[in-house]
Amino acid sequence: MQTYNNKTQQANNTIHQQGPTWAGMNPEFVARMQLQNRFNTGVDIAKYTAKIMREDMANYDKDPANYTQSLGCWHGFIGQQKMISIKKHFGTTRSRYLYLSGWMVAAMRSEFGPLPDQSMHEKTSVPALIEELYTFLKQADARELQHLFKEMDEAREAGDRVREQAIQQKIDGFETHVVPIIADIDAGFGNEEATYLLAKKMIEAGACCIQIENQVSDAKQCGHQDGKVTVPHEDFLAKINAVRYAFLELGVDDGVIVARTDSLGAGLTQKIPVSQTAGDLAEQYNEFIDGEEVTSLDQIASGDMAIKLGERLIKPIRLANGLVRFKPNTGEDRVVLDCITSLQNGADLLWIETEKPHIGQIASIVNRIRDVIPNAKLVYNNSPSFNWTLNFRQQVFDAWQTEGKDVTEYQRDQLMSKDYDDSALSAEADERIRRFQKDAAAQAGIFHHLITLPTYHTAALSTDNLAKDYFGEQGMLGYVREVQRKEIRQGLACVKHQDMSGSNIGDDHKEYFSGEQALKASGKDNTMNQFAV
Repeated sequence: MQTYNNKTQQANNTIHQQGPTWAGMNPEFVARMQLQNRFNTGVDIAKYTAKIMREDMANYDKDPANYTQSLGCWHGFIGQQKMISIKKHFGTTRSRYLYLSGWMVAAMRSEFGPLPDQSMHEKTSVPALIEELYTFLKQADARELQHLFKEMDEAREAGDRVREQAIQQKIDGFETHVVPIIADIDAGFGNEEATYLLAKKMIEAGACCIQIENQVSDAKQCGHQDGKVTVPHEDFLAKINAVRYAFLELGVDDGVIVARTDSLGAGLTQKIPVSQTAGDLAEQYNEFIDGEEVTSLDQIASGDMAIKLGERLIKPIRLANGLVRFKPNTGEDRVVLDCITSLQNGADLLWIETEKPHIGQIASIVNRIRDVIPNAKLVYNNSPSFNWTLNFRQQVFDAWQTEGKDVTEYQRDQLMSKDYDDSALSAEADERIRRFQKDAAAQAGIFHHLITLPTYHTAALSTDNLAKDYFGEQGMLGYVREVQRKEIRQGLACVKHQDMSGSNIGDDHKEYFSGEQALKASGKDNTMNQFAV
């Protein structure tokens, strides 16, 4: 481990070797700047965080209580504040990641303005957000270390050697805010070469984990919308290969690939793959195609097609746009085949997009996958697209009804009503929601729980509340009472927004570069001094 003293000594040696022309350089200042900028490139970050993620996956295999979590972030500042808060409340960032949502990139980061989650946004906006997130996380490191350096200087000035050593130990044991990002590449933004090129940009920006889905790239839909169209396995596996080659080319040998299947809610395919040998993936995929059995060529009209499935000849059912329909009620079987095939061909983790958060449903699918691949693990979307309150109240209602409990005081289709908020059923539903991540990790193989769009919704909610008060009768009190006073009392670092934006770091640098001539911003007249945080 590179300690503060080691780095200072190394810097001193380098400066000394250059002779008197570098006499103005302070080796301790060099060491501080190096410690504040631990990662020189995005690939350095990807290598560091991939190792963390692999260790977390191994720990989960030992005990499912070691599941991991993340929240989706649409701006570097949001990701930074999230990790600062986690470190403040829990003392460590271990097992907590960031999620980069393609939905939020489309809705909030596109130059076209708000877009639906259909891969219409600029592909370059994805690596740009990864780079932005890590820029803000590295700045969080620099800010926290700057405070420690100041405390050490104050201890020295006071002659308090014990306190100085204690602070130096904190510096040597400093835990970075840089954590793994699971980054959404959608369906790859084109063919496999396009997928490779974008994956490479994402890794160069710092991504150690890339999530890719098995939808048709140019017909991609949000996982919680209708009209999803999947691709044959060979097409999807080619894109998994493309992502792996990108990792290997850049030296991130343990990069993580999440293979997402949308087959549970997808009823269409764009093309019929060509089977080369009996029982191959193409033939297995084609077995799910819905069609009419053909016994005579008279049944084939102009423009129709027919395919042979085993000993049968069928005419696939096609929509007016040429898309081919799958047989009804085959979604779960297609999901299982998708997942097994992906893990057998280079993917590390699975993502199954379901229509509701039901542990029993998820577990029933995962158990079938684990019959073939025992250590299969999921990344699961605790999606805001689910009505969690209604879903879990209905789950409790159904469970109680099955158990023979009296549910006559409840109307199942009205359970969202606030009239039930204080009921026993709602209390049980809330407890199941509270336990959902822990229980699903233990029972349904979920290694990583994420919420895709939480900070989208929190930004809207907090802005709504502030607008209601500030522009209403509360005026400035609406901001002071509901924002600033809470920031101060909860110890939020950003209450000193000048410090959060790097003002004090800049003052230090000015002092390094200019000495006593430095014009600094943090003097006695800085209004930031009004805050104790």
